[in-house]
Amino acid sequence: MEAVAKLRNEPTSARKMRLVADMIRGRNVYEALNILKFEPKSGAAKLEKLLVSAIANWQELNEDERSDEADLYVKEIRVDGARILKRLRPAPQGRAHRIRKRSNHVTLIIDSNAVEQEIQSED
Repeated sequence: MEAVAKLRNEPTSARKMRLVADMIRGRNVYEALNILKFEPKSGAAKLEKLLVSAIANWQELNEDERSDEADLYVKEIRVDGARILKRLRPAPQGRAHRIRKRSNHVTLIIDSNAVEQEIQSED
């Protein structure tokens, strides 16, 4: 059974967040947590919190199972662009340069490998 967690309007560019998201895509959730805990990039702390939230959502849906025995993995992580705040900065000779403050949305889906293995063994 899948569990979803979403992070909306995070004030960092989608490009920077995708660098961190690519490191954990397809990995075991506990391995991904270890990677994010020691990663110095700015988006790692937010993704770590989001992953913990996804695990909690999975446990809420599957109260009779334990998350460490279910072999959870990051099934899908998607980083999309969000709103852009447009600001002006003074430039020489009375001109103005536009500053674009970007933000992003992150969608994280985790799933259990144990369910897929049971289905394959039944066939």
